[in-house]
Amino acid sequence: MDESICSERPQAVVLLSGGLDSTTTLAIAQSEGFDPYAMTFRYGQRHSVELDAARRIAEKMQVAKHIVVDIDLAMFGGSALTSAGLAVPKDRSLAEMDASIPITYVPARNTIFLSFALAWAEVLGAADIFLGVNAVDYSGYPDCRPEYIAAYEQMANLATKAGVEGTQRLKIHTPLITLTKAQIIRRGLDLDVDYSLTTTCYDPDPATSRPCGRCDACQLRIKGFQENGMEDPALSRAIRG
Repeated sequence: MDESICSERPQAVVLLSGGLDSTTTLAIAQSEGFDPYAMTFRYGQRHSVELDAARRIAEKMQVAKHIVVDIDLAMFGGSALTSAGLAVPKDRSLAEMDASIPITYVPARNTIFLSFALAWAEVLGAADIFLGVNAVDYSGYPDCRPEYIAAYEQMANLATKAGVEGTQRLKIHTPLITLTKAQIIRRGLDLDVDYSLTTTCYDPDPATSRPCGRCDACQLRIKGFQENGMEDPALSRAIRG
C-alpha cells in the first residue's frame, strides 16, 4: 500500500535518536495530530544502546513506520561520539559545558540527518519534519540554534520539487528549542512519555548498557529530573537491572 495514503492524519518525519529530547518531540508530534514516520541513524556512533532504545520507543508509541538509516560518520572522526580514541568528557561543571563547543559535537551531524529527513518527507509528500534540538541545555552545539534551523528550512524549500513548484512548503518543527531540560521533561510527563525507555548517555557501559551518570548528557538529564522532584527512571531501572 502507498505510504502516502495510509492515514488521514498529516504525516511528519520525526528524527528519533532514542534519547529524552527526541522521544518528547515524537510525543508532541503525535499530540498535535501528526502521523509520525520515525527516522533513526546508525552513523558510526561508539555504542548501539540508543538504537535499541529508538526501536523500543517506536514500537511502544506505535509510529506509522520506523527506519534505521546506515551512514558512516566515523570515517571522518573528529568527535568523541564516533572516535574510540577520543575520550568523552566526564564530571564537568555547567560553566565548563558552556565554555566552548565540546568534543562530543559530531561535525555536520544535524545537517546530514535533516537532509535524509527531507528526502523521506518529499517521497511521503509530508510537509513537516520534527527535530528535538534545544538551544538552552544543549552543550554548545552550533547546529541546535534557531538561526541554523531557520536557514536550513529556507534552503530546504529551495531544494525540493514541491517547494519550487509552490505546491507545498516544508516546516521544520523544533518544539523544544527554547525549553530547559526540566521543562522538556515536564512537557513529556504531561504527554505520558515513558522515560525509562530512553537513553541519553554518551558513554554507557558496553556490557550492561547502564548510563555513566557523569558525561555532559547524563548530568543535564539528571539535573532536569531533579528539578522536577524525581529520579531519572532510566537510571533507576538500570540500577535495579
